Amino acid sequence: MSEAKKILVVDDTPHNVKLLVDLLSAKGYQVRTATSGPEALLSIGEETPDLVLLDVIMPEMTGYDVCKQIRANPKTAALPVVLVTSLDPREEKIRGLESGADDFLSKPINQAELIARVRTLLRVKSLYDTVQEQAAQLSEWNKELEQRVAQQVSQLERLSQLKRFFPPQLVEMIVAGNVDDPLKTHRREVTVVFLDLRGFTAFTDSAEPEEIMGFLREYHREMGRLIHTHGGTLEQFAGDSLMVIFNDPVMIEDPAVCAIRMAVEMRERFVQMMLPWKKRGHDIGLGLGIAHGYATIGAIGFEDRIGYGVIGRVTNMAARLCSEAKAGQILISQPVFALVEELVEVEDVGELSLKGFHRPVPACNLVKLKASA
Repeated sequence: MSEAKKILVVDDTPHNVKLLVDLLSAKGYQVRTATSGPEALLSIGEETPDLVLLDVIMPEMTGYDVCKQIRANPKTAALPVVLVTSLDPREEKIRGLESGADDFLSKPINQAELIARVRTLLRVKSLYDTVQEQAAQLSEWNKELEQRVAQQVSQLERLSQLKRFFPPQLVEMIVAGNVDDPLKTHRREVTVVFLDLRGFTAFTDSAEPEEIMGFLREYHREMGRLIHTHGGTLEQFAGDSLMVIFNDPVMIEDPAVCAIRMAVEMRERFVQMMLPWKKRGHDIGLGLGIAHGYATIGAIGFEDRIGYGVIGRVTNMAARLCSEAKAGQILISQPVFALVEELVEVEDVGELSLKGFHRPVPACNLVKLKASA
């Protein structure tokens, strides 16, 4: 059940006050009274009513003056005010409207008319209050939304910064909480790709430092885009060499296939990238090595600097194959070839004696992808 509406009756004639109090109380309204304008304003300041019945002719302040002050206060500017007058309403209506009154009643008061006007104005006031509450609530929601947006923007900025030091897939998994601890040491079957530049040392000896930095920015940007496109994880890069792994931290289907597709695109893109540099007299090539097998993966480093590391025979194999690759070659290990045999055309390079491996390692050069691939 809703709380009874509060009405303030302002009149200096006791008989009129009693009549209005009895009538309104009988209809279930809470009624307070005041016998002067100053007393009415004081009462409104202590507890704002839902409606004011205000006599026009009173000592000290007229009803018009009281109404003007009610309207001048932002807290009561929308408070319904009904002027009660024994004067000719046709003559007083303009003054009443100018003072801010909402309605008029003539004395002697018609009881049915009084109740009807009171109900109408209270209904309007109730709707106004509802709109104000909704506006305040909407404003609060907007503030909360702004705070959430600011928090999300801040989170995205931190995420972007974090991606500069960790593989993006790893960062997103950590932030999303999709795994217990992606940096916890674990073992997984992966495909590893190493790429390194040929002739880069001679380039650094003949080119200006600004040229070298410009070349490296373009090289890293183009290779990084292809790594991201094919779902690889950039484990590390040092100057002109990069190491990319497939199948960790995000597991993917056919990591070896993804790796060779990326490698072929890298070789093609690098040739295009080198065209303007060749015109300037620089001859740089790209060699790649790809291996497949199990690796131990997890956090490496120390308290102030933690990295994402991949360790095992497979990484060494990819690195050594890359070292053996000539400019434009993509050397792949036998396990990689077994996984992608139907998709590629290769040329056998025989068994390679790789540093750190006791036995020669069979390998082949990836010439191109078959048309069916």
